Amino acid sequence: MEKEKLVIIPTFNESENIEDIIQAVMALEGNFDLLIIDDNSPDGTSLRVKCLQNVYPERLHLIIREGKNGLGTAYLEGFQYAIAHCYEYIFEMDADFSHNPQDLIRLYKACALEGYDLAIGSRYITGVNVVNWPMTRVLMSFFASKYVQFITGMPIKDATAGFKCYKVQVLKNIRLEKIKFVGYAFQIEMKFKTWKLGFKIKEVPIIFTDRTKGTSKMSTKIFKEAVFGVIQMKIRSWFFKYKPNQT
Repeated sequence: MEKEKLVIIPTFNESENIEDIIQAVMALEGNFDLLIIDDNSPDGTSLRVKCLQNVYPERLHLIIREGKNGLGTAYLEGFQYAIAHCYEYIFEMDADFSHNPQDLIRLYKACALEGYDLAIGSRYITGVNVVNWPMTRVLMSFFASKYVQFITGMPIKDATAGFKCYKVQVLKNIRLEKIKFVGYAFQIEMKFKTWKLGFKIKEVPIIFTDRTKGTSKMSTKIFKEAVFGVIQMKIRSWFFKYKPNQT
């Protein structure tokens, strides 16, 4: 079977959600492969994944890391895995169903059929499409994206979005070893570098629904990294020469 699409899901203590999210992705049309990167969850998340690997031996993959090392480092490890295993389309997704698995198909079509290099599942491209978040968190997220737009000049309305599809050549062009941030600023930095390298980006409208099981990993520290890291990132970009696209 041709390896074309890989969905990367980082996990820490997601035993309540992991079996359902795996089943949902495996049931999609188009044969999406799935890579779970678990930070040694004490709640047994990885054990549940291993059980399902017996059901999906060719499509479900697992990396267990020694400790809780951050969202960004998990995705970077997943990107390297995807490149090494010759996947063409690489997706980022949460384990808690805040991202609807059905929308993976829409992100894929934006890249594979419409010619975009990065498709972003956007909460804010058609207003504010967030369900079950408290108003304070909605406002914090929305105005954080406005702030990022203002500082960086990126024409992206949902700068902190973590639901995405990359064509592999984007990841090959970005110097992944130079990515600085590990929290939500990681999401901003990856979009910023994709944009600066001249790749085509599309925001695909989605409805974001807050988790109903498990515990959110969002914290004030993560949010501050995103807000203050943007200024550092912009300043560094003044001294970095972005090269033309390579295949």
